[in-house]
Amino acid sequence: MVRVPLTDEERSRGERLGVALRAARASRSMVDVAAEAGISVETLRKIETGRIPTPAFFTVAAIADAVGVPLDVLRTACEDPEADPAFKMSQAS
Repeated sequence: MVRVPLTDEERSRGERLGVALRAARASRSMVDVAAEAGISVETLRKIETGRIPTPAFFTVAAIADAVGVPLDVLRTACEDPEADPAFKMSQAS
C-alpha cells in the first residue's frame, strides 16, 4: 500500500502539535515524559520537532496524559495556523 504524501497543512499542523507538546512539557525532561507516556525518547523528540507530523492517536493521548493536558486543549492549540501554540498552551493552564 502506498501512503499519500502529506499536505503542507498537515505538516504544519504536526509542527504546531510538536510546539504545543513541548510547551506543555515545560521544564520536565524528555526522558521523564517519554517514560511516563510509555514511548521512546526518540519518538517524543520526533513528534516535538515535527518529524512525525501525524503521530498515532494513542501516542498523542499518552503524551497529553503524561504532561497533564486535555486532548481538546491540544486540538485547539493545533487548529489556528496563525496562532502560537505555545501561547495557547500557557493560556490553558
